[in-house]
Amino acid sequence: MTTNRITISAVVNADNQTTWDCYTAPEHITQWNFADDSWHCPSASNDLRVGGSYIARMEAKDGSFGFDFQATYDEIDPLHRLAYTLGDGRTVIVYFKAVGSNKTEVVVDFAAENTNPIEMQRQGWQAILDNFKKYTEGRG
Repeated sequence: MTTNRITISAVVNADNQTTWDCYTAPEHITQWNFADDSWHCPSASNDLRVGGSYIARMEAKDGSFGFDFQATYDEIDPLHRLAYTLGDGRTVIVYFKAVGSNKTEVVVDFAAENTNPIEMQRQGWQAILDNFKKYTEGRG
């Protein structure tokens, strides 16, 4: 089976430490981890260590649908890289690259699932990353 990979990115106008903290701390994750304003992330937990679990609850605000986004960490290089495996076995790698003193490029590379079209997956994950960028930049 060939797995398609999708890569998305954003340059965040924040230093590497702030970007990392906003991406990994549960109190921040709940503020940005949804693709549009009709959804929210009411809870998140993050055991940031190899073998640790990441869980974020994603729900439609009208209560019509919700699910837990769950993963287990395979690699953690603080401020630089996260690698994790989703519950369905797909892998995700997130890179954090300092760009100058006050910008960080975040690149997310993930294995596509087989249910939804590739472009739909790309757009959904990019929308979440764009929401992360907006939230993180608004903290400064």
